[in-house]
Amino acid sequence: MLAIRLPEEIENRLSALANATGRTKTFYAREAILHHLEELEDIYLAEARAIKIRSGHTKTVPLENIMAEYGLEN
Repeated sequence: MLAIRLPEEIENRLSALANATGRTKTFYAREAILHHLEELEDIYLAEARAIKIRSGHTKTVPLENIMAEYGLEN
């Protein structure tokens, strides 16, 4: 169960969409979360990886090495 407070403008837009389509506000909130959750996960994981790289805790691998390893050289 999740309860969230939305700015009034967003709440009004969500209500208008729900009324216009005959779906619930919960349906659209769930859809928005599902569509953007993977993107948010990618962003936070990339930021965490960048911190590790900058601090020297993680090394990078040149693209050429990866291409060669998987036989993708031109």
